[in-house]
Order: sequence, then C-alpha cells, then structure tokens
Amino acid sequence: MQDTKAGCVLFADVSGSTKLYEMVGDAAAHAAIDLCVKSFSALTEQHGGRVVKTIGDEVMAIFPEASQAGRAAVDIQLAVTGMAPIDKVRLGVRIGLHHGPVVERDGDVFGDTVNLAARLTEMASRGQIITSQETVEHLDAINKLDCRRLYAIAVKGKDREVQICEMMWSDSEDATMVVGQAPAARPSARGQVRLLYRGRSLVIPDERRAFVLGRDATADLVIADRMASREHCEIERRQDKFVIADRSANGTFITIDGDREIILRREESLLRSHGFIALGQSRDTATEVVEFFCE
Repeated sequence: MQDTKAGCVLFADVSGSTKLYEMVGDAAAHAAIDLCVKSFSALTEQHGGRVVKTIGDEVMAIFPEASQAGRAAVDIQLAVTGMAPIDKVRLGVRIGLHHGPVVERDGDVFGDTVNLAARLTEMASRGQIITSQETVEHLDAINKLDCRRLYAIAVKGKDREVQICEMMWSDSEDATMVVGQAPAARPSARGQVRLLYRGRSLVIPDERRAFVLGRDATADLVIADRMASREHCEIERRQDKFVIADRSANGTFITIDGDREIILRREESLLRSHGFIALGQSRDTATEVVEFFCE
C-alpha cells in the first residue's frame, strides 16, 4: 500500500567507524557501533519518530514534524559526545534532515525528500547537523535561533538551488565560524605527499588510505583555526595520485605554484607539485596554513 504525506526524514551516520575497526578490531568496533545505532533508534522513538531502517552504521528515520526531528538530532549528537572513547578513539555522528512530501510503501519511505536528506548527510562533517532553509521554517523557535545559513547547492530535478543550514547544538567555543563563497577547479601527483605545518614536517604514510586535516583532536593533522571544521578535509591516495577532498562548512582553499587560488566546496582536486592548503578562508587572510610537497 502506498501513501503520500508530509514528513521529516533524518539520517544519522556514525563517523570514525573505519578508524575504530583499524584500532580495536572487528568485535569491539562492531559492539561500539551497534551501541550508537541502538541509541539513535531509541532517541528517534523518544521524539515521536519511526526508524525506517538501519544500513550498517547509519539509521534512517521519519518524523511527522520537523521540530521532532530537530530535537532528536540534537539529542543524538549529545548522546554520542557523552560516550566514552574506545581505546582512545572517539566516535562522532553526521546528521542530515529534510522536511517535505514522502511516499510510504510497505514500511519504507521514498521520494525527493529522502534523496535530499541523504545528500545533506553526505555533506555533514563529524559533529554537524545539516538541513535545508525550508526545513528550518518548520523547527521550534528555539532551534530556529540555533540555525545558521551556509550556502546554496544545486539539486537534480529542482529549478532553484537549495539553501542549506547548520543546526548548532553545542554552546562551546568549538563552533565553526562561517564565511562566504567562491569558485572551483582541478590539477596531479605521485610518490608521496609531505606536509609542513608550524615547523613540523610529516609524510603521509603509505599504508594510510585517507589522511584527515581538521580542528578536532582526532584529526591526523590538527589545525588550530576556528574557521576550520572538525574534520575539514582529507588527502587520499589513489594509485599513484593524491586527491584532496573538502568535507567542511567553509571550503578548502588550495594554491598550487603557478596557479590562482581555488576553493573546494564538497569537491575534490588532485594535488601536484608544491603549494598551500588553507582551511575555511583564503591563504591571504589565514594565520594557519599547511604547505604541501608532492615528491
């Protein structure tokens, strides 16, 4: 049986599970992630929602009202933050939610609202709740005050770009400051990447598939800048090349010798030769800059 009605779809995805499996092994990691998923499910039901399904370390839920989903999202973030680290590894959660028409059939949920909620979750960094401006209009007054606009994204099948927002859930100073926008671009590398930051030089180990730069203490290279997101960007080895991928709210600014500065917003670019990486703002204004050498 098929039924179409308004609802708010929420995805909660455990962040840090790959590193946890590497550090503590399958059994301990699975137990910790299962505890997170059960917590997500319990908080969903507590706030009047229904768990549609769990996919590995991700929960998909549907709520009658966006306000319920917003309160559940905040409580999920707080619950994960309160969990003890497992062998010094802290898990996090990325959350995306969107309110709109949904099609329910045989217990499952389909439609553009589901697709957009999933995309917003992909855009969220560890510790972030990302939603649409349209959804913000349906939140409680107090949660509306805790939302700030980020930027607009193009969405397949929609004539207009969708304005996205972040729901702030922590009162700490550990909030990412937000700035404006700019363009995008390309570039190639091989061998190894060496990073130079605050006088410290390090080479990304060959065995590391991805190397994270960000403000969070769990990042592989911690960048002490409030413009940076917790897990701001990552450098990934792909065969004989290195790719940098932005995962942030403010973008990753790349300058390669001989080229103009480019900004990545949820995009990727090849690293080549020598240049600089600035997190959340242009190298011209940044006080914290990472220099890179493709050798």
